Parts: sequence; structure tokens; C-alpha cells
Amino acid sequence: MGRRRQLSGWSDRPSGMSHPSPDPALSPPNWPYCAHGAVPEESVGCRGSLVSDYALCLAHLNDVSRAEYLGGLRPGADLDLRGTTFGQPLLRALLDALRDPSTGEPRFGQAWFDDAQFLGDAWFGESQFLGFASFRGVRFSGDVSFDGAEFSSMSWFAQAQFSGSAGFEEAQFFGITDFGGAQFSREAQFTGAEFSRDIGFDGAQFAGIAWFEEAQFAGVARFGGAQFVGDARFDGAQFSRAAGFGGVRFSGVAWFEQVRFGGAVGFGGARFVGDAGFGEAQFSGDARFGGAQFASIAGFKQAQFGGATGFGGVRFEGVAWFERTLFSGVARFKEAQFVGVAVFEHARFLGDARFEQARFSVAALFGPVLCAGVVDLSGAVFDVPVTLEIAARAVRCERTRWESTATLRLRYATADFGHAVLSFPAAVTAHRSPFTTGLGTPGDEGPLAGSDSGVRVVSVRGVDAAHLVLTDVDLSNCLFSGAFHLDQLRLGGRCTFASTPTGVHRRFLWVHRWTRRRTLAEEHHWRARNAHGPAREPSSHGWRTGPDHLNPDLTPSPEDIAATYRQLRKAFEDGKNEPGAADFYYGEMEMRRHDRTSTPPGERGLLWGYWLLSGYGLRATRALGWLAATMLATLVLLMGFGLPQDSAKQEASGVVPPGGGRVTFEIGKADPRNPTEDRFTGERFEAALSVTLNSVVFRSSGQDLTTAGTYIEMASRVIEPVLLGLAVLAVRNRVKR
Repeated sequence: MGRRRQLSGWSDRPSGMSHPSPDPALSPPNWPYCAHGAVPEESVGCRGSLVSDYALCLAHLNDVSRAEYLGGLRPGADLDLRGTTFGQPLLRALLDALRDPSTGEPRFGQAWFDDAQFLGDAWFGESQFLGFASFRGVRFSGDVSFDGAEFSSMSWFAQAQFSGSAGFEEAQFFGITDFGGAQFSREAQFTGAEFSRDIGFDGAQFAGIAWFEEAQFAGVARFGGAQFVGDARFDGAQFSRAAGFGGVRFSGVAWFEQVRFGGAVGFGGARFVGDAGFGEAQFSGDARFGGAQFASIAGFKQAQFGGATGFGGVRFEGVAWFERTLFSGVARFKEAQFVGVAVFEHARFLGDARFEQARFSVAALFGPVLCAGVVDLSGAVFDVPVTLEIAARAVRCERTRWESTATLRLRYATADFGHAVLSFPAAVTAHRSPFTTGLGTPGDEGPLAGSDSGVRVVSVRGVDAAHLVLTDVDLSNCLFSGAFHLDQLRLGGRCTFASTPTGVHRRFLWVHRWTRRRTLAEEHHWRARNAHGPAREPSSHGWRTGPDHLNPDLTPSPEDIAATYRQLRKAFEDGKNEPGAADFYYGEMEMRRHDRTSTPPGERGLLWGYWLLSGYGLRATRALGWLAATMLATLVLLMGFGLPQDSAKQEASGVVPPGGGRVTFEIGKADPRNPTEDRFTGERFEAALSVTLNSVVFRSSGQDLTTAGTYIEMASRVIEPVLLGLAVLAVRNRVKR
């Protein structure tokens, strides 16, 4: 057979990743081809690349020419066999020609098999590809094996079609590798394969089981848009750098148990139709699952996430299993939908855990959960009864919707329930002891150790408090303004409120000391603003400013604070806690006394007097102090002006008839004389004390008094019993049951 032309080197080698034309029968390839059996305007014939020094491809050479060509090959030779059709005898002869005598295995230099066809089984096991290896668009009709093969340079299998089983078990890829768009009709075996550089399976289709167990990906691994119709097994695989599974569809079971992801990994938009197992997987970099869908079980039990984790918008239709999962960075579950059971038992978040606008449609076992940062449930929706056990620095439940009963057992947390929607009773309880594990031993609270384990509620604004139960929580910074039905709020255990400032304070020339009582945070904020002005920092008087102290329009007015005190007072009274309601009555009266808009001046004057004399009937010591002062004043005035100088003597006067007989006398009493000296003697003190004590109980002493003393006694018989009554009232309000 005549020679067609000499092919020098690889001048016709394509530079890009060109793919076959959709109609290869009519589209000629971009390399010198055989054209055997061509029919004009119908077919280009054989597309096999011309063999050097021959005008035909290897498949169409006669036996002599083929033997001549193969006999000239040596192990490590370069090959250009693009478009060639291989039967099993031809492939066997080619491999035998390249077999290294020292190892007994084929050894290739640069190998070009683009668009080639292998009609039977193809066995490249243990082969060595020393140069570029290209199998783009190759069609393997039978089983193919590259088990143990070694690819020293780049290798391309893009658009390859594997009709039988494809074996790459323990194959080694030292260069960039591309399986983009490859089709695996049956089992694909990559167990133990090593990819030293970047690897791409973008758009690949796996109709059978895809085995990547113990595979090692040292470079970037791309599986974007791939489809796994059968099971996908990545158990024990290692991804040293970034791994991309965006848009992948897993129709069978997807196993990533004990996988190690050393770089960022993305499963954004992935679809898991079967079970997905990531148990004990380790994510050292960021992990993104945003928009993924899990139609069955999503198992992340004991998985470890070292970087930021994103499950935003993920839909969990089956069980979402995050038991004992560790999140070292921020974990985002924003807008995630838990249609199935969500299990977060003993999950640990070393950063924030963000569940904004997430939805829990089935019973959730949310806890015990440990979070060193913030657990944000703002806007989340709980459609079913739920129990949340959380140990965290902060828990945000702003605008959270509870469509059924809820129990929140918290530790260490500062909780915000502003504008939460409670359709059923919700109980918030401070859990006093550490949450226990399944074995009954206390859980590890290391990241929070040393902090106050109590619970602080900072806001229930906009909440329908008729369904809210608070137990053993700190309400010293809680904002109640804007809440509904506060009079039906139920407080259990030991709920603490803010206290008044301690010590003696002075404002201008006025020196005062606040009496101890429970107050609302709103009163603190109002008094701080009133004392310092909105632009001042809190420094004196001890009243704390609020978060909106620079904007006075956002600080509640005394009228609003008084209404809040009134409702809370009723809640205590309805709970048969009259002494507990006393401080809230005091706060209500204080705000009415300072309210210059809705309280008339006359009423404010009465409130000032009521406050000054007895602390609104709640300060027994104040009323007794005034009583003592009044009695002392009465005593001094009586000794000085009320008692006469001497006791009035009786005088008898009458007329003796001239003729004798019965004599009639009139007994009179001399008018008392005002004292002029020796007013403060022991005798006068005893008399004045008797008058004063009798005045307290509305009794007349019968003591002779001067005119001034009479008026002094009258005044004391009005004032002192009132003060005594106020003192008795104050004591009653503190001990009433």
C-alpha cells in the first residue's frame, strides 16, 4: 500500500478541548483521517487517524503493514490513534507492542485516542502513560479497566462513553484530569484512585454505582452538574483542596462517610433523592449546601465543620441528622426547611448558629445544643410542638412564630423574644444544671465555662404575653413596652427585675437615697435620659441607659411605663402574689407622678403628698418616721404653748341669805394661763406625752390645755391617726397573702 504522506511529530495535535460534531458521519475530523468507506455527501468514512508513513488508519492497514508498524513501536512510544476503531485482537497487539520487558506492563508516551472506538473489552490495567493521554469522546462498548494505571501527565476522558464497567481502581493521575461530560452506563470504579492535580467530572453521568471510596483528590475536584443515577460511594475519600458538587443530582444513595474535605466544598443546588450520609465527615474549609434538597435522610452525625457552613435555603424532606455535629465556624441555616424530623442532639456550635426564617414542620429534637455564640431563630416557624435545650451566649427569637406549644430550656443565654408570635403556650425556663448526655453524665460546656449560667430575657416587645411563661429568668434588662396582655403573663420560680440605684445621690443641692424596689428597664432608660439628656453617657445616679438613649423619641413615656407597671401588677395579683405586686404599684404611681401630659396638676400634687408621706402606702418606715416627727412636734408645742402654767383652781361663790337658811354656791374654774417660765420640765413632758399618745388613737386626754394647746391637740388627732393608718397599710401591703 502506498504511502500517503509523512506525519512529523504532533503538528496536527488539537490545542483545546474540542468535541466531536453532533453528526460525525458528515463532519470530518480536524486531523488527517483514513476516510475508508467514504460515500460522497453521505459519509466521511473512517475517521481514524493516519498511521505514520501510511495512508490508512491502524484498523484498516493490511496485516503486513500493521505488523510492520507495530513491530517498530517501543515502550514509551508516542501514539496518534484518534478516531481508530479497536477490536480486542488489535488492542491486544498494540498493548503487546508497548509492553515493557522489565515490568511486563504497557508503557505509553503521548497517547491520542480521541473519538476512538473499542468494540470489546479494553484492558489498560497497570499501564503507564508517560505523556499526555487523551481519550476524549472515546466509546468503550465493553468493560474497560485502567486499574492501577499511571498517568504521569495530563489525561482527558471528556465526553467518553463507557457502555460497560469502567475500572480506575487505584489508578494514579499526576496531571490535570478531565472526565467532563463522560457517560458511565454501568459501574464506575475509582476506589483508591489518586488525583495529584485538578480533576473534573463536570456534567458526567453515572448510571451505575460510582465508587470513589478511599480516593485521594490532591487538587481541585469538580463534579458540578454531574448525575449519579446509581449509588455514589465516597466513603473515606480525601479532598485536599476545593471540591465542587454544585447542581449534582444523586438519585441513589450518596455516601460521604468519614470523608475529609481539606478545602472549601460546595454542594449548592445539589439534589439528593436517596439517603445522604456524611457521618463523621470532616470539612476543614467552608462548606456550602445552599439551595440543596435532601429528599430522604440527610445524615451528618458526628461530622465536623471547620470553616463557615451554609445550609441556607436547603430543604430537608427526610430526617435531618446533626447529632453530635461540630460547627467550628458560623453555621447558616437561613430559610432552611425541615419537612422531616430535625435532630440536633448534642450539636456544638463554636461560632454563631443562624436559623433565620427556617421552618420546622415536624417534631424537632433541638438539643441539647451548645453554642459559644448566638443561636438566631429570628423569623423561624415551628409548626409542631418543640422542645429546645440550648446553652448559648445569646438566643434570638425576634418575630419567631410558634404555631404549637414550645418549651425552651436555656443556659447562659441572653434571650430576645421581641415581636415573637405565640399561638400556643410557650415556656422559657432557666435550666439550672448542665444538660446531660445519653449516659446521664453532664455535657461539656467548656466554651461557656466561667460565665453566668443564668438566663437573661431582654425583650418581649410585641409579644402576646397571654401564652408566655417565664421561670427563673433575669428580667432586669427586659423591655416590656408594646407587649399584649401583660396582665396575663405568668412568672414562676425566681424571676429578678432591675433594682433602683444604691447609695446616696446628689443632684444639685438635693441629696437623696433611692429605696430598694424592683423596677422595669424602661423606667431606668427614662430616668437616665431625664437625668442626663439624650446625648450624655450614663455616669451618675445609677440609672442605666437603653439602646436608644440617643433617640428620645424611642424611649417610652411615663404614661406608657405606668400602663406597663399596671399590667404586670395585675399579673402578680392574679397569681396571689400581693407582696410581689407592691413594687409594680409603686412604679406605676411614680410614673403617674412624673407624667406631665396625662396626669392633671392637682392629681400630681396629691401623688406627691402620698409619695412624700408614705411612699404610696408602701413605705411603713417613712409613714412611721413622719408619725414620730409629728408626735415630737406635738409634744414640743404642747410643752411650750399648750399646757397652762398651773393647774386651774376651782373657786366657789354664792350668796348667803340675810335671814340664814340654804346657801347656794357656784363652782367655777379659772382660765388657764399661758406659761411664762419653766416650760420644759419633766412634769410638763409627762402631761404633753399623754395628750400626744391619746391623739394618735383619737382619744381625749382630759388634760387642761391652753387655747393654743386645744388647737394643737385637734390637729394632731387628725394627722397622727392618718399617718399611723398609712404605716399599717404599708405593712399590710408587704405581708398580705
